[in-house]
Amino acid sequence: MTSNLKDRHFLSMLDLSREETLDVLDTAKTLKSGGYPPDKFPLKGMTLAMIFQKPSLRTRVSFETGMTKLGGHAIYLAPTDISLSKRETTEDIAMVLSRYVDIIMARVFGHDIVEDLAKHATVPIINGLSDWEHPCQILADFQTIIERKGKLDGVKACFIGDGNNVAHSLMLGASRVGMHMTVITPPGHEPDEKVKTQSTQIGAETGSIITVANDLGAASGADVLYTDVWASMGQEDEAAARRQVFTAYRIDGETMKIAAPDATILHCLPAHYGDEIDYETSRLPGSAIFDQAENRMHAQNALMVHLKGRA
Repeated sequence: MTSNLKDRHFLSMLDLSREETLDVLDTAKTLKSGGYPPDKFPLKGMTLAMIFQKPSLRTRVSFETGMTKLGGHAIYLAPTDISLSKRETTEDIAMVLSRYVDIIMARVFGHDIVEDLAKHATVPIINGLSDWEHPCQILADFQTIIERKGKLDGVKACFIGDGNNVAHSLMLGASRVGMHMTVITPPGHEPDEKVKTQSTQIGAETGSIITVANDLGAASGADVLYTDVWASMGQEDEAAARRQVFTAYRIDGETMKIAAPDATILHCLPAHYGDEIDYETSRLPGSAIFDQAENRMHAQNALMVHLKGRA
């Protein structure tokens, strides 16, 4: 490891430089290829507290299994265990947990919660998902793209769907590493203008082209096609209305004809087959959806090793 991320927080893709991102991904590659020797545990004796406001199969299992592989221990804290800002202030929760554990991961609704945790904690805070960003997912995505394309620099990726937290992190992360990113959404569902401005400015320095479009034709020649559910957790009451708006914004056989012949298909899961992606397309040889899911563990493990690992 060449980057010094010791005891830092990871709330956003902006928290890592290009070099730091690539260093974490290089560690993830090493770990995945057999870097979990039974006689060397970089997080031996350490504990990860996992705060969940939102449930998740991948986030919980990948972090919990990952800590075990690294020699540590993870504690799952459900909404009934920690009522953030209700039974106890976020400040007090951060300060108490910092006395017990070595890392805190939080999967929450409001991004202000992870920022508040980071403000008061004395141990690293990892954003496991907020309504603004999903940076751990994007580390796994980048690892998967490298596995399929051999690089990130110059790769043309398209995210099709809602301009949500995943889209935000993809834009910011892509701008850091020199990958081109186009987010294609229905009118009125574009990513936040602040994220567009930030990622465009960073991309001007790294050679990354970041664009937002409403026309599916913008996916022409894409090396990577990425989608996510049309209604995120907490938007269930909007699902029916969103389905009407997003019908044309999906990855299916017709969309694949627009992209490059060897395009890689990504989806951060869970998938609603028949909506944002059809089942047949999700099982094509170009689909890396389940490699992507596995890489959540390796990328997060690499991040934790950089944040707290022993040399």
